[in-house]
Amino acid sequence: MENSSKIPLTLTRDTGRLSLGQRIFYEKNGFILIPHLVPLDVLERCNQRFEDISSGKVPKGAMTVMRDINDRKSVNKLQDFNTDEVLFEYVSHKDVVDVVESFTGPNIMAMHTMLIAKPPDIGYGSSKHPPHQDLYYFPFRPADKIVASWTAMEPCDVKNGCLYVLPGSHKKFSLLPHEYPSESVNKMYHGIQKLEDAKGWINLEMQPGDTVFFHPLLIHGSGINQSKRTRKAISAHYASADCTYIEVEGTVQEKIKDEVMEVVKRRLPGVTNVKFDDIWRFKSALVRGIRSSL
Repeated sequence: MENSSKIPLTLTRDTGRLSLGQRIFYEKNGFILIPHLVPLDVLERCNQRFEDISSGKVPKGAMTVMRDINDRKSVNKLQDFNTDEVLFEYVSHKDVVDVVESFTGPNIMAMHTMLIAKPPDIGYGSSKHPPHQDLYYFPFRPADKIVASWTAMEPCDVKNGCLYVLPGSHKKFSLLPHEYPSESVNKMYHGIQKLEDAKGWINLEMQPGDTVFFHPLLIHGSGINQSKRTRKAISAHYASADCTYIEVEGTVQEKIKDEVMEVVKRRLPGVTNVKFDDIWRFKSALVRGIRSSL
């Protein structure tokens, strides 16, 4: 027992960055939203970098530039920018990493990075992301030493497809099967298809700089952008450096592994000995402390 209220806190650590109330909220709900955490000048530089890469003014390097499945003119995501010094300013920002340490401990790896520019939907519904658990994508454990940060770069509201979350689902559900829904969604936007009885969803409307941290088993998604505005956000997934890779063959994650490996084979046709773990090692980076297992 860590505190006078005798509530066992197993998902957070007392680093002095989160209050006891914030830690209890996260333990119960699987997320915590911190307003005004990231300075606007950092977000402005990241936004300009997005525009420069999207337009071809700056080479994309090793990162992935993704376009909307139905609107090929629209770049909806930059992914895996661990080697880009401008975008990595967000990932390594002290105010973000200080909070992350409350979940991971002092040795911290950035495992997955994204800048998401949800475009106005052109009528196909592909701008939504079905309810999902981020752990589905990750071949490393334990889950309790993994956390996401997600920061609004523009106003995010119900109209333009803000995040929604199912509080407490990180404890109620184990890792569930994910599939592509029958309707149109973008590549890799797998979702949980049987959540008809789930109740208590919350929309997370946010202003620029507001940042939500959430557990990788928390069920969440985002709606269709029904506005004429974009909905930009920047996100990173962090893990303790002492997490270890697992084998996903024969599990609910085998399908996403196969899909990722098919993409790698198309991009690197002459390379035959790349493993799933190798991909994650390539796109990860140390942000604090000492690198060990990952």
